[in-house]
Amino acid sequence: MSGASALAAAPAHVEELRELSIPGPAGALGARLYRPRSGEKSLPGVVYFHGGGFIYGDLDTHDAVCRGIAQSAPCAVVSVDYRLAPEHKFPAAVEDAFGATVWVAANSAALGIDPARLVVAGDSAGGNLAAVTALTARERSAPALAMQVLVYPTTDLAGETESLARFGAGFLLTRESIRWVKRTYLRDERDAEDWRASPLRARDVSRLPAAYIITAGFDPLRDEGNDYAAALRSAGVIVDQRQFDALTHGFASNAPFGGGSADAVAATISAIRAHLSRD
Repeated sequence: MSGASALAAAPAHVEELRELSIPGPAGALGARLYRPRSGEKSLPGVVYFHGGGFIYGDLDTHDAVCRGIAQSAPCAVVSVDYRLAPEHKFPAAVEDAFGATVWVAANSAALGIDPARLVVAGDSAGGNLAAVTALTARERSAPALAMQVLVYPTTDLAGETESLARFGAGFLLTRESIRWVKRTYLRDERDAEDWRASPLRARDVSRLPAAYIITAGFDPLRDEGNDYAAALRSAGVIVDQRQFDALTHGFASNAPFGGGSADAVAATISAIRAHLSRD
């Protein structure tokens, strides 16, 4: 066992873990259902999209994150293994994310999920997909979503911000890696202006579900996450926005090691629990 592994807390226990196959726009998608306790018929539901720059990540890389949400919220979590670039470029991931959310809503009874308390959530690229899924659901008038949870989200693939300039080197996520992600994920530069790639560029962000948006102080993506929170708030959306100044991009995966990362993830789970308890 490595020193890091020895310091990490054990993954949160869930009583039910089930592998799923979801019909996607271009074939079956893998997914994983987490339920904190068996026997409860109608829990709040979270459809979770992992981070990884639209290129990396899978159900296993974010297993601990999803377990923690399921156990502590408590709720049922469906983690989605959407298609990745470069094999599947934009908008493949967007289509998969929305299609999976529609499927979860349609199959809520079988999954033990209360359709009136359905949340989309994700970190980084997954936060982008959650935001775009919420916008798409509004455009298509379904499914109904109670909340969107965006953890250090990518919201503007065409933008240049102060945080990108200040923290683009030496803080884990670099400016060069972000540029490479854009080249790998998008079909061409014009896609960056599409709201499905850059939700901050959507003309209308009103009439969206309540948002919880959390950013890290030393993250190149900090400003675009904060700017999206401001845009939603200006459009009349209920927004709970928090910035953890001492943290860097990717802190959700470091939560098992404690410290500020654990505090930030705990705050996110508390926001989910508080919002859904009001509904």
